[in-house]
Amino acid sequence: METKKVMWMLKKDLIVLWRHKPRLMSLILFPIIMITLFGYGMGGTLDNIPIVVVDQSHGAVTDQTLNAIKNMSLYDVKGIISDPEKGREMVESGQVKAAIILPPNYDNLTSPQPQSVVMYVDSSDQMASQALIPTTQALFSKISGQLGLEKMQMNSSGSTASSQISQSASNQTGIQVNTSQVSSSGSGGIVASIQNLANTINFQVDKIYGDIKYIDFLVPAVIAMTVMMSCMMGMGESIAGERERGELARLFMTPTNVSTVVGGKIISKLIIETGRALILIVAAVILFGIVIKGSMWLTLLLLVLTALCFVGFGIMISARVSTQEDYVQMVMPFTMPMMFVSGVFYPLATMPWIFQKIAYLVPLTYANDALRAVMLKGANLGDVWVDVAVLIGFTLLFFAMGVRSFNRDV
Repeated sequence: METKKVMWMLKKDLIVLWRHKPRLMSLILFPIIMITLFGYGMGGTLDNIPIVVVDQSHGAVTDQTLNAIKNMSLYDVKGIISDPEKGREMVESGQVKAAIILPPNYDNLTSPQPQSVVMYVDSSDQMASQALIPTTQALFSKISGQLGLEKMQMNSSGSTASSQISQSASNQTGIQVNTSQVSSSGSGGIVASIQNLANTINFQVDKIYGDIKYIDFLVPAVIAMTVMMSCMMGMGESIAGERERGELARLFMTPTNVSTVVGGKIISKLIIETGRALILIVAAVILFGIVIKGSMWLTLLLLVLTALCFVGFGIMISARVSTQEDYVQMVMPFTMPMMFVSGVFYPLATMPWIFQKIAYLVPLTYANDALRAVMLKGANLGDVWVDVAVLIGFTLLFFAMGVRSFNRDV
């Protein structure tokens, strides 16, 4: 090995890297972005899940229950209302992930029948519902046990329990939920009495969209992510690669304008990526039993729009670069972080607030949201029109910037 020539080659590569500033910046920033996303965005704990509480009763028990809910970090209480139907509508519209319905007789300790507390939960967000259901169930199990003790004391002493309820329930703030809250003190007869009286609250869960597995939650976003990656990586080979190999130069020697080239690339990519997405859907249905609850035609429309959006993004990036390597280095800082901040694998609620804000600046977030709404909830076009409008806006912006800056000087 000739050491001197090796050093020359090293110097040449470093000079080339220095002259290609986008590639150099990508080399520096990409590892920092990825380690930040892995460190803060993945594997986090679910906190501040938006919920609404429907309060149809008034009294010490209700007040202390509301305080307990508000003081738990899992919940972000968006409001306390009195209409159960409105609470359900807020869940169905996506304003909140769950609605906890307290019954009108919630404060009536003399009733022989247990009070029925119902929680409507958005089961399409599988991870949020997995956190909400057991925690809420355990919370009301503990409250039920405490109210059972109060009922027993009322039956034995015949005195009012209002002040005792307030004192007992005050311990709910800052609660650490434990599903095994059962008193075992006293003789066997007392224990049996406590167990009989402890069931003062009948907690029920209404999963609005049925039982949804993690794979059901994952598939729509994985399809959108696959379309994104295929379109953006494919455009690098299709334009930057052809420019590097001299194919575009030969094409532009003919009387061909930029719009014709761009239009041809768009049509070919749309056909290929839509076909790829259809294969993914069929495979998911056959292998995992995925059920598309909404319109298949609307699902296809969303996939075509997603492909069109990211083809436009690829054209925008590849319009000015001269080599395929430059294109890859420039596009990676966008594609990989977009996969994590858009909620493909984990809900946005697990991420720091700054990443949650960034998520709404990337088109993949809207593609994921629309596809999940149609495939998991059975939403129609009117339900996802905001996502569709944003995707169209991104598409027009990307194509305008790409065609405007397209460099036919090769």
